[in-house]
Amino acid sequence: MTECISSMTNKLIKETTSLKQRKYREKLELFLAEGVRLVEECVHADWPVATCIYTEEIAERERAKNIIDRLAVTNCRMVKVPAEIYKKISDTEQPQGIMAILKKRQFSVKQMLAGKDKLPLLVILDGIQDPGNVGTIIRTADAAGCSGVITLKGSADIYAGKTVRATMGSLFHLPVAEGMIYSDLITNLKQAGVSLLATCLQHSAVYYQADFKRPVALILGNEGQGISPELLSAADSRINIPLIGHAESLNVAVAAGVVLYEAIRQRATL
Repeated sequence: MTECISSMTNKLIKETTSLKQRKYREKLELFLAEGVRLVEECVHADWPVATCIYTEEIAERERAKNIIDRLAVTNCRMVKVPAEIYKKISDTEQPQGIMAILKKRQFSVKQMLAGKDKLPLLVILDGIQDPGNVGTIIRTADAAGCSGVITLKGSADIYAGKTVRATMGSLFHLPVAEGMIYSDLITNLKQAGVSLLATCLQHSAVYYQADFKRPVALILGNEGQGISPELLSAADSRINIPLIGHAESLNVAVAAGVVLYEAIRQRATL
């Protein structure tokens, strides 16, 4: 049954607005996915949807109506609001009129390694602060068939609106973990026989010389400060991407794509 809410002082509306802030996303263990495509992707992935908020205008469009109809037969709370209310709770510049309030998921390294992949390929983000880059890397990792993405302390919130949008729905299809401790991560990966491959300019080999025909965790660091000394010292090998022109560095999301598709190229011969 669909509820109709037309007041900004409503408890749900206030809670939804609060989810724009990280502290409330962490407190409530909820986050927002806005727009037809993102809500559609989370439905296709069977991600647990707590609430769907939409406008009457969007419900008249066939694609959005199909999403609403699918969610209406689940345990999802369905709420219709006026366009002016939706605009105030939206976190996008051009609101489409539909959003989902979703429950967070936290995957462990063990779960990622226990997946269907016989040859795990993980991505570790160490202090990458730009949400657009984090979201793009998650999307790229999904496209490359990775086993999962792990974000460490200092990285952008994977559940922030900009990050979620940048994943283009890949967040709902790829196991992702956040806030892991360096020592625990290193121990878990070493015990599982996963090689740590760090991107680093100093004392490193060209990326295509690395051996990706084994379980690998690719470590990507902050563009300014690089990878933390603790992770760098634990790495089994270091790689770099040659810079032929005058650019001092590559965007970290671009670098991720270059290296991950080299892994695909090598593994295609197995």
